[in-house]
Amino acid sequence: MHEREPKRIGAVILAAGMSSRMGEAKQLLRLGERTLLQQVIENVRGAGMDEVVLVLGHAAESIRESVGPANVRIVVNSEYREGMGTSLRTGIAAVSPEIDAVLIVLADQPFVRAETLKRVAKEYQRTNAQIVIPMYKGFRGNPVLLDRSVFPEMMRLTGDIGCRAIFGNHSEGIVKVAVEDMGILLDLDSKEDFERLKIVGPAESDEAALQRAADLERRGAQYPKESAGKPELVVVGREPVGIAIAKIGKVMEFRVTVVDPLLRKEEAPEADCVVNSLDLSVLPASRSRYVVVASRGRFDEEAVEQALRARSAYVALVANRKRAEEIRSKLQARGETAENLAKVHAPAGLEIGAETPEEIALSIMAEIVAESRGKTASGTKTTAQR
Repeated sequence: MHEREPKRIGAVILAAGMSSRMGEAKQLLRLGERTLLQQVIENVRGAGMDEVVLVLGHAAESIRESVGPANVRIVVNSEYREGMGTSLRTGIAAVSPEIDAVLIVLADQPFVRAETLKRVAKEYQRTNAQIVIPMYKGFRGNPVLLDRSVFPEMMRLTGDIGCRAIFGNHSEGIVKVAVEDMGILLDLDSKEDFERLKIVGPAESDEAALQRAADLERRGAQYPKESAGKPELVVVGREPVGIAIAKIGKVMEFRVTVVDPLLRKEEAPEADCVVNSLDLSVLPASRSRYVVVASRGRFDEEAVEQALRARSAYVALVANRKRAEEIRSKLQARGETAENLAKVHAPAGLEIGAETPEEIALSIMAEIVAESRGKTASGTKTTAQR
């Protein structure tokens, strides 16, 4: 029996964005002795990829000069203002025909270690998956690896849409791989992010150094004594709807937990507890646990599964109907019972004509109250989630 020949894996680095939140071309910011982009390229080269394609757009010439002789193929996306989808198309179109798969690498994630990239690539070689996603403490991260079989779908993307747009079409072809690398979640999206994390040099980008810089040490499920006995509200995600739900829950005297990989306690003063891992088993036992997943698709599937596993009384998913059905189908295929899936309210909330995050939060809390009183409500869901 002949051994299977290793597949050839490349990388596409997306560096075409305008850095609007940063206020300047973040690709050129200094991170120790290198620019941010130079560090990302160094990480990718260190992983031994067979080919590296770098997609530029905004400030392309200045960035090209800064890269120097980095042994990468540079392509320019003239439509970069239209969003990430155009850069993905540009990069994939430039990949050589002999490449079997590519890692989609974000230029603002300099702390992803070369060993992590190798780990993702190794999992692809082992499984022949269509898509490989790295996971850190239960949370999805980047870079994502794509097999050539999904390239045609990626070439049809438009606007500001990323790889996640095709995940729902390949639930059976996705493999998730756990990594001990917080860097897969850390993107330098704002000046605050950069100032907090720039002190971490490439040689020090180990777990402890990143946690200190991100101020995420010693985060666990520790509650104030006065919260004992209260009904529990668990909000997964730091999006505006989730934070608004946490605030209302606090007023209504729920014990409020917010789950997010990078949220600090001082950023959510309405929470009794902030947890930085997607593992609801660390929470104290509760007979009245209500879980709201408001992560804008980043880790909603994993969070719903965790909520059902934790025997929650109520699970709400803030998503449109198409996304909700995708998640139900995936969980059913993995053996989730119809009784459990019936607990998932998706789209979430009672019909009150809600549109703003605060109004949607109010509609969801109203549904939680109805559930806790043994009431049910009929009618369509909130306008913003249809």
